[in-house]
Amino acid sequence: MVRNVAIADADIRVLIALTVPGCPLRAEIDTWVSQAIRGLAPSAAVAVDSTVMTEEELRDLRQRLHGDPASTAGTNAAHGHAEGRAIPFAQPDSRTRVLLIASGKGGVGKSSVTTNLSVALAQRGKSVAVIDADVWGFSIPKMLGVDRAPVVLDEMLLPPEAHGVRCISIGFFADEDQPVIWRGPMLHKALEQFLTDVFWDEPEYLIVDLPPGTGDVSISLAGMLPQAEMYVVTTPQPAAQRVAQRAGFMAHKVNLQVRGVIENMSWFTGDDGTRYELFGQGGGAVLAEALEVPLLGQVPLVPALRAGGDVGDPIVVSEPDGEAAGVFAAIAERVDVELAPTRRRHRELKLI
Repeated sequence: MVRNVAIADADIRVLIALTVPGCPLRAEIDTWVSQAIRGLAPSAAVAVDSTVMTEEELRDLRQRLHGDPASTAGTNAAHGHAEGRAIPFAQPDSRTRVLLIASGKGGVGKSSVTTNLSVALAQRGKSVAVIDADVWGFSIPKMLGVDRAPVVLDEMLLPPEAHGVRCISIGFFADEDQPVIWRGPMLHKALEQFLTDVFWDEPEYLIVDLPPGTGDVSISLAGMLPQAEMYVVTTPQPAAQRVAQRAGFMAHKVNLQVRGVIENMSWFTGDDGTRYELFGQGGGAVLAEALEVPLLGQVPLVPALRAGGDVGDPIVVSEPDGEAAGVFAAIAERVDVELAPTRRRHRELKLI
């Protein structure tokens, strides 16, 4: 995209070729370019000009990013479900860890956990992407604070980013008050396109916010992403724990590995320091024992956690020193270090 750099004494001008006229990223690109230059020449006067790519240049860029349209195999195949591109995260040599965040029922804070865990991993310096697979109850873009739609580059989507996390959601393509009334085949195709028609650029983590329960979306993703790890979210009450364990047992039936349990809304701490267990206690531990996995953390019930989700200000960003943010940071560390795969993949090694 960098067309030209002109330097005259302390004046620096950069010409950038945008992908489309009125590109929603223009202001951000101007900022990134200016910051990069000032990091090298702090006293320089920087000017960023822009032009627009031609259709041929767009095709060339798309091909460089997502491969040759004539090829249909491997991670360098052409982009797009329609072009037969393989799902990159399902390849044996993929270095992306896929984390499926599941729950037995709605209302347990699964999307809040997805949002804050993804940002906490990004704060650890990891490259993180999120797919909002809760097609009927999409909420991730708003919770992350994403304020723009994906950029379309010759039918390939470039996902927007907030707090170091890239994301895609059906919420970008449906009105806030528009119900998504889809059955299995349409859900399956949408998920497949999220995995193949979006330029993810091999993140270290792909976190998928599943819909509640054990329906079509979970079954489809189990087939598309056979190396995925599942993490089950529950609340402390026994009723929620009993429902949540069904999601874990479903994972066993479709050969997905459950790696841990996260208990949400574990307690509320009053102004006097008294801890109130509003939803009972012990559900997370019981579920972890039933699934034979560790209880990774207990997230307290904090009003700022709910408020942050409503306005796109995750609590790990708004209150990084708070109790809830500390729990998410600890969970992210356990996922990243303690539960890191012991088997390493080396794509340069081939069996012949």
